[in-house]
Amino acid sequence: MTAPLTPPHRPSPNDPWQIPPKGGGSHPGMLPESQEEHDRRADLWRAALITVLTTAAGIALGALWLWLAPRVPLVSDNQAVFLSESEGEQAIGSDGTFVLLALAFGAVAAVLVFLFFRRGGIALVVGLALGGLLGSLVAWGVGVWFGPERDVVAHAREVGKGVVFDAPLELHAKGALLAWALAAMVVHLALTAVFGPRDPEPESGGWTPGAPGTPGTAPGSPTER
Repeated sequence: MTAPLTPPHRPSPNDPWQIPPKGGGSHPGMLPESQEEHDRRADLWRAALITVLTTAAGIALGALWLWLAPRVPLVSDNQAVFLSESEGEQAIGSDGTFVLLALAFGAVAAVLVFLFFRRGGIALVVGLALGGLLGSLVAWGVGVWFGPERDVVAHAREVGKGVVFDAPLELHAKGALLAWALAAMVVHLALTAVFGPRDPEPESGGWTPGAPGTPGTAPGSPTER
């Protein structure tokens, strides 16, 4: 007797040259995406979204910095440009205003991210940090670009001798660009540590010393009687 042949309209399930069926079925040689890979991909998308939105928020920071930063008054005698107030602290105040605003933006961004996603993760922290740095650069550019005239000599000639005018808005302490990112990371990590979800504690399969079937218990011992 010979083994029955597979009907022509019904291919053998063990045929290595079989064409995979169309539709949502997975190929036998392809492993389904694990939950860990799915979560990692979702975290990357969240981090990218946070980076983009935080960078865009730098426009608001730049506008507030331009509005609130103190101006440095200058005056010209047609030969040179001088500080109108030699003992003024407007330049320091400009940097301080940027730092305070950046810290506030970083804290608010961290709170919003935590409230929206309700989770931690290195991807979210990296998104906040990168977005904070890029947002600070955007804010710096907005403040300088839309601030007072950057060509001091031309501006002095335009306004004339003895007329006080504002110096260009500058950020002297470049370390202020890190304030937003640092504040966002610290606040988000603190919120995650205090209010974030806790990892489930491992279940212990506890065994009672001397219980039947446990190692070290001899048959017929007093514990089995």
